[in-house]
Amino acid sequence: MKYWRDVRGLSQSALASKVGYTPSYVSKVEGGQLPPSAAFANQADDVLRAGGAIRRAYRDLEAVGRTSIPLQTPNGEDSHATRMIVEHEDTTLYYDGQTYRATQRRRLYNDNPDPVTRYLIRISDDRYPGDPERSNQHYREHPLTWDEIDLAANLDGERLTWRVKHDRDAFKELWLLSENEHGQYPLYPGDSAWLEYSYTVGDDKWGSWFRRAVRLPTRRMSVRLDSSAELDPTVWGTETMMTAEAIPFRTAIRRTDEDGRRVYSWSTDDPPLHARYRLEWKFRARDQEETLHVVETEATASERMRAVGIVQEGDPILTKTARPFNLPDEAEDARRIVAELVSAAERASTVHVFGKGMGVAAPQIGIDRAAAIVRSPDGEAITLFNPRIVEESPETDEQYEGCLSFFDVRGKVPRPLAISVEHVDIDGTERITIFEQGMARLVAHEVDHLHGMLYRQRMREGVNPIPVSEYRGTGSSWQYGSGAK
Repeated sequence: MKYWRDVRGLSQSALASKVGYTPSYVSKVEGGQLPPSAAFANQADDVLRAGGAIRRAYRDLEAVGRTSIPLQTPNGEDSHATRMIVEHEDTTLYYDGQTYRATQRRRLYNDNPDPVTRYLIRISDDRYPGDPERSNQHYREHPLTWDEIDLAANLDGERLTWRVKHDRDAFKELWLLSENEHGQYPLYPGDSAWLEYSYTVGDDKWGSWFRRAVRLPTRRMSVRLDSSAELDPTVWGTETMMTAEAIPFRTAIRRTDEDGRRVYSWSTDDPPLHARYRLEWKFRARDQEETLHVVETEATASERMRAVGIVQEGDPILTKTARPFNLPDEAEDARRIVAELVSAAERASTVHVFGKGMGVAAPQIGIDRAAAIVRSPDGEAITLFNPRIVEESPETDEQYEGCLSFFDVRGKVPRPLAISVEHVDIDGTERITIFEQGMARLVAHEVDHLHGMLYRQRMREGVNPIPVSEYRGTGSSWQYGSGAK
């Protein structure tokens, strides 16, 4: 794809804008960090006028199968693929207050007639999820280096060597080779072995999250975050399956404290192929210090939202109608975007208490697609694709709203007390859902975002937003019935 992008004279950002993806997604596809979706391949082929070359490359990738690991063979580097089963994948993230040491151990079973002699691994990070331009700029100025990574790898205790395949500012891809100065150590058909590798990344480059996608048949997956108890860490996780819903981990994250360390651990058995798991955390003691610093430097509410990846007023993406999905054909893209929205909502929740519920629309994280999530005050989560309001109740009320994209003010906005919203499910099923009172207000706000409208345009003539310092409703619910205002 890079060849055709260069031929057409387009940057990654320019291509991303034309196909409705983030520059980070385009970068990861070109770097081999992410497999392209069918919808992305089709759109990129059309935009770049590649004559079907990108589509064919995608079909070839599908034919090989994403659950395969290439073998090193006498007939060429990638002459055929092997079947591998992960009997157990275990990851430990050890944080010393400045750096993370990630150790990944995989119990691999070779279900193939040929010996396996090399293993492809990736080391990558995104310091500012949801804000790809900021992350890209950060890594251009502070690239990951091999010296700081300090990679070590072994197979059942025998040290492995490696050969670099891709070396980029925030992304390293390499082949672990089952050989060293003492000999070769292939994994033979029908045998199992522990593959272990570890590396170090400073917290100035490591975003506070860890994500795994299940690309090989896996029997068990586990992960641990080990950090100082003095930092008062808190941890949460989300999973995205074949539906678009990003939900909390189905099994609990366990906490143990010992010798001044706090360890959070989580595991799951038989995760389905293509499931995605995302562990996120924050250090509350450090956040308290940063909050004091924010007060001292008089950082605004909008600046705090910008810092967690929310696009701010003035960006053209907030004033255009978002591109609708073609579902179920674009289901993979829809699931990916929902996962990004859930992550953005979690980050926003670390800097503000949303007593009335909250929502995030894809344009607010820089993605030009018609998707939004809404969370009620009691935690109910709603995902909307291609929503539009088809009916409104004649009864209305006028209450204050806030918007993550200009969070320094609150504005009184008239809204209907009930709305009927036409939207589509991930499987392409069209439906109409009725929302009332507070949920109607939340949903209508996000639907407006997807049609390029901010709540300022809904306010009555002559009524202006007030500074958030004058607003007295933070942390409380909207009032209805006899107490309506």
